[in-house]
Amino acid sequence: MQLNGSEIVIECLKEQGVDTVFGYPGGTILNIYDELYKHQSEIRHILTSHEQGAAHAADGYARSTGKVGVCFATSGPGATNLVTGIATAYMDSVPLIAITANVAVPLLGRDTFQEIDIAGVTMPITKHNYIVKDVTKLADTIRKAFTIAKSGRPGPVLIDITKDVTAAVTEYEPAVPAPIHRVTDTIVQEHLEQAVDMINRSKRPYIFVGGGAIISGASAEVEEFAHKIHAPVTDSLMGKGAFPGTDPLYTGMLGMHGTKTSNLGVTECDLLIALGVRFSDRVTGNIKRFARNAKVLQIDVDPAEINKNVMTSLSIIGDLKEVLKRLNALIEQNQRHTWVSHILELKEKYPLKYNENGLSCPYIIEELYRITKGEAVITTDVGQHQMWAAQYYQYTKPRTFLTSGGLGTMGYGLGACIGAKVGCPDKLVVNIAGDGCFRMNMNELATATRYNIPIIQMVINNHVLGMVRQWQTLFYGQRYSYTVLNDPVDFVKLAEAMGAEGIRVTKKEEVAPAIEKAIALNKPVVIDFQIDCDDKVFPMVSPGASIEEAFDQKDLENRG
Repeated sequence: MQLNGSEIVIECLKEQGVDTVFGYPGGTILNIYDELYKHQSEIRHILTSHEQGAAHAADGYARSTGKVGVCFATSGPGATNLVTGIATAYMDSVPLIAITANVAVPLLGRDTFQEIDIAGVTMPITKHNYIVKDVTKLADTIRKAFTIAKSGRPGPVLIDITKDVTAAVTEYEPAVPAPIHRVTDTIVQEHLEQAVDMINRSKRPYIFVGGGAIISGASAEVEEFAHKIHAPVTDSLMGKGAFPGTDPLYTGMLGMHGTKTSNLGVTECDLLIALGVRFSDRVTGNIKRFARNAKVLQIDVDPAEINKNVMTSLSIIGDLKEVLKRLNALIEQNQRHTWVSHILELKEKYPLKYNENGLSCPYIIEELYRITKGEAVITTDVGQHQMWAAQYYQYTKPRTFLTSGGLGTMGYGLGACIGAKVGCPDKLVVNIAGDGCFRMNMNELATATRYNIPIIQMVINNHVLGMVRQWQTLFYGQRYSYTVLNDPVDFVKLAEAMGAEGIRVTKKEEVAPAIEKAIALNKPVVIDFQIDCDDKVFPMVSPGASIEEAFDQKDLENRG
């Protein structure tokens, strides 16, 4: 059949099972939007307040559902406004398709109005990208983009389409999406057998779980593996929910703001089993002293991660779920009572703790966990609140904690929260943000109210850039250079002005009623929690220090 380029875009999206697109229209993409208008009963479009919000919403949709997120933007500034969202998805291996339109082919390279080489701009932050200048290649390009975004280690793909291609006509043949196969041809039986031998010989193994376990859908296999070899489990920020946070073998997060138990345990272990992790600097601390008593067994789908940051003793390349299935079939049940008892003693000795006098973020998150029974999808922005959300909410299922782990994007959370709620309408979705982060994306509150998307926006309002202030307090002689936000901005009035409900909380006894009211309202709600500006995230590892040197407030006081 004969279709124009815009019709081909929509038909290809329908082929791929796309039901939602987040975006913002403009001149060069108008043909595609005109065609989208005719298919609004099949593909829902969410008009965000800013293109960056569209990218984050598509990202949140993808992380929460496991599907590919899709966003649209026009040329020039519309396209460049997607860049931070694309980079966020790239760093955290999120399958995302960004479709932009560009000026017509004869106008390329002429400094045309709103022209930008967005393919060139995004080359370092996409898994692949395309500029389509020939309508006959459009359908195949879109299909390839979806395959690339979903396969192996997922990631974002950008498709830039010139405006004349969106209007040009060609023959279109419908196609069934190519199946996505798990990466198994790289799994070597000899390596599996060597891994089993390493595990059997180990007296003090530790399992370190990352985001790859969630991406591969390997949660059940991770749990079976941990109980079969009877080893304690720690996770990265991206790995939260891959292993139940309520399991006795779970010891909390690893790294700069990880638990003392995990940091000490990994330092003492003789075998570190790394499952879908990238060994970020926030996890390892001083790389030369990280897990220095251990052999490292790393399992990852991406060979580029092997020996990138931490040298391995043995690696297995392949889909984590499939690798663990094969390992679980080979491994015999083991008991390591002495080692596990030692780790449990550390858990008893070094629990997470905070100042319980007055309103604090850890208390708020503990109440949120209690009220939601751990069933909510939590999104966050970046900073102190992000770490507290990782520490004090117990994640028992994958795809329930969405955060910018790699890029650390302030302004990520609200867009991602909207995307997650659109993708999972039957789940309670809550964004936890600091006041500094909320200022970066609060325009997306208008998106939530426009479509009556019932999300809860919790603002942990300490009137400062909290994490930066914490560093300024500890390492910069309390010189608070441009981190104080003590101005008359009123988030409750802002919420009301944008059509949402606003609630202010200043006391501990107000926390539970506020959260319960927000849930019952079933509409966009902003809760402004007023906390002290000098609350700190502990434990903490100083930059350049080894992770076993994690300290807390009591340690600081003891140092004098």
